[in-house]
Amino acid sequence: QMHLVESGGGLVQPGGSLRLSCAASGVHFRIDAFTWGRQAPGEQREMIASINSRGTTNYADSVKGRFTISRDNVKNTVYLQMNSLKPEDTAIYYCRVEGSDHRTRYEYWGQGTQVTVSS
Repeated sequence: QMHLVESGGGLVQPGGSLRLSCAASGVHFRIDAFTWGRQAPGEQREMIASINSRGTTNYADSVKGRFTISRDNVKNTVYLQMNSLKPEDTAIYYCRVEGSDHRTRYEYWGQGTQVTVSS
């Protein structure tokens, strides 16, 4: 059974750093891309970073230059290094995996990890 488990969230002061991890287990298809999204209270979920199977990355303007997405294809794990954190980065962070086999497209979301940026 497919599972995505995020970890690494927590409380950090403005200007600090955190590294999130998202490990995929029970993968039964070819993984095409990982995406990190976040959702603050009362807000819609925002896609902030993605990485495809070739390692091509994309970032939302809100995090460009501060966040870095990377992946370990052997471990089926994606990371989000977050630097220069701001209070407006406070949200629940989710990872998503997209992929396919010869018949079907798949998309799974993790349960999320809370990131709070506050002094």
